[in-house]
Amino acid sequence: MSSLKATFKHGVLLAAANWQTTLVQSVAHSLFRLLIAVPTIGGAFFVALVIGAEPSGLLTLEWREMVTTIVTALLSQPFVLAAFLLALATVVVGGALFMFLVKAGTMSTLADGARAVSPVEHSPLYISALASASAFSVDAFIENSMRYFSRFARLGIMLMVVYLLLAAGLLEASVSDRLTSSFLSNPALLTAFFVVGITLVNLLYLLTQIVIVVDDCGVTAAAWRSLAFLRLDLHRVSQVFGVMLVLETLATGVSLLAIGALSFISFVPFLGLVALPVQLLAWLFRSVVFQFLALTGVATYLTLYRTCGSPVVHAARRTGTDEASCSRG
Repeated sequence: MSSLKATFKHGVLLAAANWQTTLVQSVAHSLFRLLIAVPTIGGAFFVALVIGAEPSGLLTLEWREMVTTIVTALLSQPFVLAAFLLALATVVVGGALFMFLVKAGTMSTLADGARAVSPVEHSPLYISALASASAFSVDAFIENSMRYFSRFARLGIMLMVVYLLLAAGLLEASVSDRLTSSFLSNPALLTAFFVVGITLVNLLYLLTQIVIVVDDCGVTAAAWRSLAFLRLDLHRVSQVFGVMLVLETLATGVSLLAIGALSFISFVPFLGLVALPVQLLAWLFRSVVFQFLALTGVATYLTLYRTCGSPVVHAARRTGTDEASCSRG
């Protein structure tokens, strides 16, 4: 437990010292969501023009219901639906590439900070230790973003393909007659398998990103090193994963309670105008907190990998899957 505590201490230190990356990530995610909202709102106006629906009524729907309503209505208009899907796909791909670029800079900043920070396992966190872990600069962030972008983009495209395959498998299993008498015919069980699969893929994706920036490896070598790392240090990785899952669940619960309370206040006369800026501040605060938690998890995994780096490299090379061009960072 003391080792896990020290590892989280390193993770919190790295995330706090490089607090600029939290703000960058928050802004990037907010921009990505805004980009996704643009074609969705445009689809609502398409529906209004095509079938005479009221745009304001569509925009008041929850976003999943709004997307379903828009697609259902546009199915009767193939050309309009094709234009809507093309616009949505363009925004998603462009936004994803932008996120890969930002993520490359964030990961490299945390890796640089991990190389510079002094050991803090058995000492209090002083301002000097926080300063030594700070590695953020605009020039270095941009340079590292460009340096690792192609590798992060390839890895991200692979992740999207895996998402599509998992979604296709879930859809095929849901409608297949072969599973009507199987235990997998339960929709809740199928969904649980899908969620578990997505979670494991996301964990391997995150670890591969970390290995890319720590070892300056290619995508293939980083993926094999990530698998070797999981085999060698599965216990501690599982502990970190469990702690981060609990923290994010608690943060989500608190966020939902706060949103519910603010939504209730918005119905009170005269307080509704006051609730609007408060809701905006709460949304910004929620975004920053969740990004800080995410980067704390990244920094903690990064610390684990750096303490287990050499055995991972040797294990990957024994399997013959490591690239000779890799170099330790």
